[in-house]
Amino acid sequence: MKHAIRLIAMMAACLILSACKVTYSFSGTSIQAEVKTVTIAEFEYKALRVNPSLANDMSEQLRNQFRRMTRLEQVDMDGDLEISGTITGYEVRATAVTANETAAQNRLTVSITVNFMNRLFPEDSFENKNFSAYADFDATQSLDAVESSLCEEILDKLIDDIFNATVAQW
Repeated sequence: MKHAIRLIAMMAACLILSACKVTYSFSGTSIQAEVKTVTIAEFEYKALRVNPSLANDMSEQLRNQFRRMTRLEQVDMDGDLEISGTITGYEVRATAVTANETAAQNRLTVSITVNFMNRLFPEDSFENKNFSAYADFDATQSLDAVESSLCEEILDKLIDDIFNATVAQW
């Protein structure tokens, strides 16, 4: 009798899970089976301090992340999922001060706003969600000397955050 109850419970669980129509993968995504395409628009750059390549780098790295980690086909327009965003902040501030009141360490912070539309499951969509990431560097170094590696580190964090918010739903 106990064996029969367990068997029925397992079969019920399988039916419930298969009815959800959510595809789980080893990459941590939970994309519904009906979702087939994604459109990732070029990010806009509206920060006061200029980094001419950051918006393009952000867009390309996000596309690469979706290529590597999902089964979705990337399309130029009207994807089942649409991601767009704006780089709103790019600033350097002192984070540590020495005894003689000079900066010992600086922090580069990049802030972005992202819009995500899921055409098939609109309840998963969001607008104007803010993301921010930073990297610290020694104040004896100029920003020009370390900017490239700092931006790479920051973009990696931002891409992971956007990816998780859109298709991993963390």
